[in-house]
Amino acid sequence: MKAVILAAGIGTRLGSLIPKPLTSLVNEKTILDFQVERLANLIGIHNIIVVVGYKKEIIMEKFPELMFVYNSAYAQTNTGKSLLAALRKIDDDVLWVNGDVYFDAKVPELLMNTKYSCCLVNRKKCGQEEIKYNLNEKRLIHNISKHVPNPQGECLGINLIRKQYLVSFRNELEKLENQDYFEKGLENLTISRKLNLEPVDVGPLYCNEIDFEEDLKAVTDYLSK
Repeated sequence: MKAVILAAGIGTRLGSLIPKPLTSLVNEKTILDFQVERLANLIGIHNIIVVVGYKKEIIMEKFPELMFVYNSAYAQTNTGKSLLAALRKIDDDVLWVNGDVYFDAKVPELLMNTKYSCCLVNRKKCGQEEIKYNLNEKRLIHNISKHVPNPQGECLGINLIRKQYLVSFRNELEKLENQDYFEKGLENLTISRKLNLEPVDVGPLYCNEIDFEEDLKAVTDYLSK
């Protein structure tokens, strides 16, 4: 298995002058420090690829042992094209993580132990900005986007696709517009019944995507306890 961390974006909503994955959480340990440590413990550091763009040198100098893919169009593209850049280098099962997500150490195992491709989800009420999902009659994910009728919770920014669906997924990402999120590629496959996408409930484990100052405070408060 390979792991991809999407760390190319500018992250304007947090208002930082450094790449958002380098945001410090506790004892100068950053979001990316936590992500790399936890993924490396499961699959080995040589199986982690980081997609970089904005101020890429800062990330690359801090993590010289990692493999990197550069999205040169990071200012004009979104997560769909960043993920595609990494998947072009991979022919294995792939777990990928948005670069602004803090997660407990046991969270990736939840996804790795599934039969299908999957998304980490919760079952909470969502706001406008969250990526939401609903399920089909087989209790698999049907819609996945910011605009979902009757959403059943939030997708938390950690996903896994099995090797046999990788070519189909890459093809869908190729078709996306530059500003599309990767979730649109997943949704195109689930709606057309070309992909079984399982919702994996985070349960009592902690996972939080850090978009705004209140998200950052929630994570640092959690870690302080």
